[in-house]
Amino acid sequence: MRKEEYRERREHIYRPLREAGIFTWDYLYEEEYALADIHLIPSALRHEIAAATAQLGRIFQRVVPVLQQADDRLLHELGIPEEAWGAVRLRSKLSYPTVIGRFDFAQTLEGLKMLEFNSDTPTGIVEAFYVNEHLCRYYGVKNPNQGHEHDLHQAFQQAVEEYKKANIPTEHVVFSSLDWHEEDAGTTRYLLENSGLEGRFVPLADLRVWQDRLYAKVGEELIPVDLLYRLHALEKLAAEQDEEGYPTGAHVLDLIARRRLTVINPPTGFLMQTKALQALIWSLHEEGQFWSEEEHAIIDAYMLPTYFENRFAGSTAYVTKPIFGREGGGVTLYSQEGETIARDMEQEYWEQPMIYQQLVKLPQVSVHTLKGRYEGHLLWGSFLLGGKPSAIIARVGGKITSNLSYYLPIGLIPNE
Repeated sequence: MRKEEYRERREHIYRPLREAGIFTWDYLYEEEYALADIHLIPSALRHEIAAATAQLGRIFQRVVPVLQQADDRLLHELGIPEEAWGAVRLRSKLSYPTVIGRFDFAQTLEGLKMLEFNSDTPTGIVEAFYVNEHLCRYYGVKNPNQGHEHDLHQAFQQAVEEYKKANIPTEHVVFSSLDWHEEDAGTTRYLLENSGLEGRFVPLADLRVWQDRLYAKVGEELIPVDLLYRLHALEKLAAEQDEEGYPTGAHVLDLIARRRLTVINPPTGFLMQTKALQALIWSLHEEGQFWSEEEHAIIDAYMLPTYFENRFAGSTAYVTKPIFGREGGGVTLYSQEGETIARDMEQEYWEQPMIYQQLVKLPQVSVHTLKGRYEGHLLWGSFLLGGKPSAIIARVGGKITSNLSYYLPIGLIPNE
């Protein structure tokens, strides 16, 4: 396809979405983000991703109550900030530990391998649940995410219903993120619209802690907040202070711990976000402890050897990851001999503790872009909503999937 033809096709596809105000970040940082190409997959792969998501969801859910009863030392080793200890120990009134999570998978010759679990503040939601349907209609193929947009509504409604049954206030609902961040604000507004809740979008900058409650500044009024959806990482919240140095983030986490504020995702989602948990899960698996025979089989099938120290040097290629790194930030790939293969240069995460994980290669695909043909590495994301597998998303980029990696629409192979 000629570059000009691709450019015209791309504008024809994404202009209506921009004008509708729902998906406005098809360009990020003045670079193409959303591709006008489509990647077709067999239905068997779609089913395999859903099965892996459901089974891994049960693994993570099983370990959460154990972590909540653990001593401070283990929470410290997992990288949980001390300000959040009370919140993560709070017994959730939900029947699942996170409302919206996303597993990231590598498709290997040995099957799907989970790389991480984005259980606190996942993104890619608008792309998977809304944009992908638009692209599939354009190309006349079946959407592997067809019908899953309703899952968002169901997940929020189920969460609120369970909170109400536990007599937890849910009258005043706020959805919040950075209003200047186009993707975060757009994702948060989209979730508000699809949640079916009577709430409002309020920028993070307009949230206030006052008289031991959280309030939202709306015009000249302060509105109390009972239930907060926040696209804002809890490890960042834990460190936040106001202009006078008051630890507002710690105060908010204390409100959560004392049930004076309820958040989505709940703190248990943050507890599962740390990549250090993967090392703990693998350690218990390797030692033959805690897990049932079926659970051992799930871990062996879908997880990778992961440790707190380097056990790979001299034997196999490996990767180091900061425990709370996001979008590939701070990740480094090493050869068997310990030589650097690739490194993400995002310095924000370099000071965090690292985990060591066996390196697996992402499959390569060829796609059309504004710059011509591109040979990139394919990463799969699979959403877990209310404990159930839901929509999937594909990203294409370098050996390390970063925030600059392309979003690649997907469809099902026709007439299988």
